[in-house]
Amino acid sequence: MAAGVIGVVIVLVVLALLGALSLRIVQQYERGVVFRFGRVLLPVREPGLRLIIPIVDRMVRVSMQTTVIDVPAQGAITRDNVTLKVDAVVYFRVVDPVKALVNVEKYPAAVLQISQTALRSVIGKVDLDTLLADRDKVNADLKSVIDDPTEEPWGLNIERVEVKDVSLPEGMKRSMSRQAEAERDRRARVIAADGEYQASQRLADASQTMADTPGAYQLRLLQTVSDVAAEKNSTLVMPFPVELLRFFDKYARGAPTDQDEAVAEQAAAVAGDGHRRDGGPRPAR
Repeated sequence: MAAGVIGVVIVLVVLALLGALSLRIVQQYERGVVFRFGRVLLPVREPGLRLIIPIVDRMVRVSMQTTVIDVPAQGAITRDNVTLKVDAVVYFRVVDPVKALVNVEKYPAAVLQISQTALRSVIGKVDLDTLLADRDKVNADLKSVIDDPTEEPWGLNIERVEVKDVSLPEGMKRSMSRQAEAERDRRARVIAADGEYQASQRLADASQTMADTPGAYQLRLLQTVSDVAAEKNSTLVMPFPVELLRFFDKYARGAPTDQDEAVAEQAAAVAGDGHRRDGGPRPAR
């Protein structure tokens, strides 16, 4: 009787051990690939509690989550011969667990190596301005270069590739700073010149309007005097017509006035008339 009980206990223990070895739990974010005597047993096991044959089968779980790989800074030379260092980050996930296990060994390390090579290759095909200003184009080119050798043969999908930082030499940084300052100076000069041009146009229009209305000059003069007086200054500046200064200048030099010129013209006319009547020139006195 005791031997029978011991036998039953041994059988139960063996069954429990076999059951423990046969049960496998596959998480929601995983897929299970079963190898039977070294060969892949399809289909791939979905999430949940799965059974395998102990000793005969071996299950390898593959994570289907998105994996992030930080690509170290790579030294590269751009198309316009600028030496710099660029680092990036790669987001990828497994879409075919069988290919990811069978076709490549340690696929995260393989993706890292391809990313480093692709980063140097893409940077060498673009110039510095494109790298700094058009990051989306550079990221798309990187994704395309990395995705080609990994999607079909390795069962991986490159979801996103981004350039994180671009390290420039100090000399290039100073050159770019001087270029930016020169560009801002140029814009300031253009804006100031445009303002002067617009102001000159408005002044020309105002002068034309005041020329058509003579009384506007006097009103403008009175307004100027009023503005100066409101400042409570000890010095008062009065605009003075330039024509009046010219008149005093001619008078001081003894220049003939309009009346003198008229008298001179009448005398010349009388002398010419007497010359015609006598038929010859008159003797000088």
